Amino acid sequence: MNTLRGALGALSILALAAGLGPSVARAAAPANAAVTVHIVNFSFKPDHLTIPAGTTVTFVNDDNEPHTASAVNKSFDSEGLDLHQSFKHTFTKPGTIAYFCEMHPNMRGWLIVTGDKK
Repeated sequence: MNTLRGALGALSILALAAGLGPSVARAAAPANAAVTVHIVNFSFKPDHLTIPAGTTVTFVNDDNEPHTASAVNKSFDSEGLDLHQSFKHTFTKPGTIAYFCEMHPNMRGWLIVTGDKK
């Protein structure tokens, strides 16, 4: 079962890298907003987000297990975050960026960065 789960997680990451993620974002950030993605219960909250270029996103681990926030395209990587640790990254280029937890590859999220400057 774990082998199948691992294979499905790897396929999901490949699909994200190929741009096969969702076409509609679940949450949108207004310009000049502080954006935080919480890591809780082995998931990113929110897991889909639309932000204008120039936005800094803070990933905060609110889970008792260590996690990462790592871009599939390798444009950012938080390294391991323990409970209450955070990582910030500023997104400057428009596009869709899939990310995941390197320790738990079934944890996935997407950021859609629009061409609008803050």
